[in-house]
Amino acid sequence: MTINDIGDVMRRQREYFASGATLPVKARVDALKRLYAAISAHENEICDALHADLGKSATESYMSEIGMVLVELHHMIKHLPSYAKDQRVHTPMSQFASRCYRKATPYGSVLVMSPWNYPFLLTVDPVVDAVAAGNTVVVKPSAYSPATSAVIEKLLSEQFPTEHVAVVTGGRKENAALLDTKFDFVFFTGSQAVGKEVLRHTAETLTPAVLELGGKSPCIVDDTTPIPLAARRIVFGKFLNCGQTCVAPDHILCDVRVRDKLVEELKKQIVLQLGEHPLENPEYGKIINEKHFRRLLGLIDKNKVAWGGGSDEKTLKIEPTVMTDVDWADAVMGEEIFGPILPVLTYERFDDVFRIMADKPKPLALYLFSDDKARIRAVTERISYGGGCINDTVIHLACSDLPFGGVGESGMGAYHGRVGFDTFTHYKSILHKKNFVDMKVRYRPYTSKRAIKMLRFFMK
Repeated sequence: MTINDIGDVMRRQREYFASGATLPVKARVDALKRLYAAISAHENEICDALHADLGKSATESYMSEIGMVLVELHHMIKHLPSYAKDQRVHTPMSQFASRCYRKATPYGSVLVMSPWNYPFLLTVDPVVDAVAAGNTVVVKPSAYSPATSAVIEKLLSEQFPTEHVAVVTGGRKENAALLDTKFDFVFFTGSQAVGKEVLRHTAETLTPAVLELGGKSPCIVDDTTPIPLAARRIVFGKFLNCGQTCVAPDHILCDVRVRDKLVEELKKQIVLQLGEHPLENPEYGKIINEKHFRRLLGLIDKNKVAWGGGSDEKTLKIEPTVMTDVDWADAVMGEEIFGPILPVLTYERFDDVFRIMADKPKPLALYLFSDDKARIRAVTERISYGGGCINDTVIHLACSDLPFGGVGESGMGAYHGRVGFDTFTHYKSILHKKNFVDMKVRYRPYTSKRAIKMLRFFMK
């Protein structure tokens, strides 16, 4: 579907929603089951597309994209009937002969705009939650991942009529046209710069929106954690998808006393996981395009490289790169890296961590490697961030019962599991009064002392 079709599709989706076709819970569950079966049947095709766009191996594609979508689908299929039920709440005595409850109702027409770095996961996951909540959906995948976008369009068009779920392909013109279109809800995943533009548009029409953005997510390593294991898990999380992950560890902030040991273990783990020559490893992916490739090379200070730094312009590959002796004024610390470059910074005392973080924008993720319970409690309580892990990286995204979202500059709103259903749902607050009795206390004139006494008794 192109820009010229947007108006017609919106009209048809609004008519479809108004018909009540998306409301029956059974119809929603059946639609999700069909999507689950279709994804499972087309797994190889999806893997091929992800390899074409990002060089991902079949294993990485399943682990970090396809499998995670299937987990979300399974969760929603299982729990949707209970999520959609009316939620009974306490009814005060002053409202005798009434029943108070919250009714889950869909917003209506939803726009989902997704990024290129996890083009299947970050497109289909929010679509699952939006459909589960009973909405119609217009999906706009990234133009930077055309192979995956084509597969998504094929899958969704085969499982949903256009009036229920429609896919718009294209670039900036299509993005602008969609943002100029009135939706009932907007869900955006991408950069902070584009997120600001989305928010400006939604503000004009007072449209509710969720923004999943990014930021410089720190990885804090103290002197109590097993360094070899920490390095193993950091290398996995950092260089997954060549660092093109919104929740990837952006940089390490470690105790100065363990820095040298940590750097040596990072080097060992890079070789163990990706080989002596990662650029030749077929399981190691590539940078999405030349623009981002050039930007990343500009962040590497050759004088501060402890491992890696090499690149291949033809394949758009950059070696996993560890940088030491980095300070906050370096270019690599000025923006979200979003690539396979890992700067290592240090602190003298653990309390320095709180001072450093207080001066930085709120990150989307934070990772702490520590066996000190007091430090773990202090970090999770005192530092503001979207989510994260203790003694691991990135895998919190694999838990459907853990909401995923940012805070402050890293985003607003969240999704996954129950929270995903809630995000795409408006809860109507309803008081249902019975007709067999009518308390006269509330009616004028207020002349009865007995009535006023009763009123005061029930409203304490």
